[in-house]
Amino acid sequence: MTRLKQHSALALVVILTGTVCACAVYRKCGIPGCPGDATITAGVQAQIEQYPALEAPNSVRVQTLDHVVYLSGQVDTDLERSIAESVAVQVAGVTRVVNSISLSYGGR
Repeated sequence: MTRLKQHSALALVVILTGTVCACAVYRKCGIPGCPGDATITAGVQAQIEQYPALEAPNSVRVQTLDHVVYLSGQVDTDLERSIAESVAVQVAGVTRVVNSISLSYGGR
């Protein structure tokens, strides 16, 4: 095998491995998510709305898949980012929080 073919074959294996792993999550619960995911998302969002520091111009988005909460968006400070994560962890049914909230330009 030429080096190009070897690299192509390796790339294909890596891509297929990642795809199969992702399918396992969807096969378990389906595209709409696991039972309780929507309730968790609503609960986290409701709790976040209780904190004026996280209101506009900040933006925190919440998604849940298999009881794992994914936070994204943008806030001004590290403290606000930590508050959002702390709030999410306390909601019933949450098994883990993945915090991908970024800081705005002014917060850096």
